[in-house]
Amino acid sequence: MIDLRSDTVTKPSDEMRAAARDADVGDDVYGEDPTVNELEARAAELMGTEAALYVPTGTMGNQIAARVHTDRGQEVLVERESHVYKWELGGLAQHAALQVRTIDGGDRGIPTPEQVRDGYVEEDAHRPGTGLLTLENTHNSKGGVAIAPEEIDAAAEAAHDLGVPVHLDGARVCNAAVARDVPPARFAENVDSVMFCLSKGLGAPVGSMLAGNEDFIARARRTRKLLGGGMRQAGVIAGPGLLALDNVSRLADDHENARVLAEGVADADGLSVQPPETNIVLVNTEGTGLTADEFLAACEERDVLGTQFDTHVVRFCTHWDVNREDVETAAEAIRSAV
Repeated sequence: MIDLRSDTVTKPSDEMRAAARDADVGDDVYGEDPTVNELEARAAELMGTEAALYVPTGTMGNQIAARVHTDRGQEVLVERESHVYKWELGGLAQHAALQVRTIDGGDRGIPTPEQVRDGYVEEDAHRPGTGLLTLENTHNSKGGVAIAPEEIDAAAEAAHDLGVPVHLDGARVCNAAVARDVPPARFAENVDSVMFCLSKGLGAPVGSMLAGNEDFIARARRTRKLLGGGMRQAGVIAGPGLLALDNVSRLADDHENARVLAEGVADADGLSVQPPETNIVLVNTEGTGLTADEFLAACEERDVLGTQFDTHVVRFCTHWDVNREDVETAAEAIRSAV
């Protein structure tokens, strides 16, 4: 079975398993796990921030950021197809008691400065005001598009001019960095916090990083404890995370495999394929007369797995557990499915 459902399905390498076994550990709630401390320092260096915090999941990192940056009842500006809005179980309301105001970020999922200004609500006697702007890069629902750092800067500057902090959901920001040929830190230059995943394309079995200035991370650490994320001898999972930080450059292989996959299925009758910018390939099945569910069932019969994104939209995601031969085989199977 060729599993292209997500880059979250990767298995840790033998080196990562060894790193977990041999990690030097301590109680992380007391700040005494040396492996976690090293991971946080290296993550902060990668993102060009003062500090970083190890969290179990990207969702927790996003939710911590939202809670720390805002006061309860404020509004948060989000792109309407963003992960923090669509796929995190309404956490903005449940964990931070925030109201959501959505922005249509267009084909690439990035709000313009004008949209940020239009969405802003000033605090007064009747309205709580806008407390946060969230951005996403790469944008999952838009097909893993790698948004230019200048576009992140422009939206963030508009928010900052209004006194609004900015959080970047950078679950796959390292993919964006490789695609744009810039350091990951470039995307964090003008935002107040950034989350990125050690799993997905970087291959760690668990964990994400939340980065920002020292004051933000100090408050984030308390909020992590509140949400149940205070960990003890976490070095056994942070060890593989350290190795994951060395895997940024290899994301180019996933991007190339996504291109090969997209080109391999683009000429199938009735399929419309969005050219990938990173490791996500979106396929529209409407022209085949098949729904996404029906199409995926036919692919699974041919030993290829994908994910439904919409009634007629399927996502295939390349990762380090699939090689060039796998994606060529998958493309042939997908063509035969229609």
